[in-house]
Amino acid sequence: MKLLCESEVLDDYLIETSEVDYNHPLLVNLTARLNESAADQVDLIKRSFEYVRDEINHSWDIQSARVTCTASEALYFGEGICYAKANLLTALLRKSGIPSGFCYQRLTLGDTPESGYCIHALNGVYIAKYDKWIRLDARGNKKGVHAEFLLEGEQLAFSIRAEYAEVDYPTIFRSPNPKTIEALRQNNDCKTMYLRGLPDHL
Repeated sequence: MKLLCESEVLDDYLIETSEVDYNHPLLVNLTARLNESAADQVDLIKRSFEYVRDEINHSWDIQSARVTCTASEALYFGEGICYAKANLLTALLRKSGIPSGFCYQRLTLGDTPESGYCIHALNGVYIAKYDKWIRLDARGNKKGVHAEFLLEGEQLAFSIRAEYAEVDYPTIFRSPNPKTIEALRQNNDCKTMYLRGLPDHL
């Protein structure tokens, strides 16, 4: 799929926002550690992605009621759903000067359309060495869900099933979709939100 940038200005994908709060001390410290261990910028992107994927729990997977939203909240509590984890990965990369944004898919909540739909968040990341954008999904791996860092092709957490009216949106957005942030801000129980409070379209 051909990815489309909401903005052609790379600096638009480096902005700090209330959700992508990359100057928070926790983010500053983690970014410094990741930079120290990385061999180059591509390795830094891979390490940042794998940190969010593997070290930050997906709240539904651990059946947590906590709702996190900002990058610093997800890092502090060590958990979040895909929206918060996408905020965190964006923050880590932008703090390191790497343009990154937000991508979305429309997926069924369960295995069939009868279960309803939800919007799933992932990231678009600019690889300066190759002058290209790639998508990364730091949702978190589990049985049946396996996302990886790839420079060619992509291995996301979920494959789209067109026959179920699932959708892969091609746009890389500068900011998180307002509906996703509203869901996080207006709910105080993650398990209830996950089943009944997520947006089902952009």
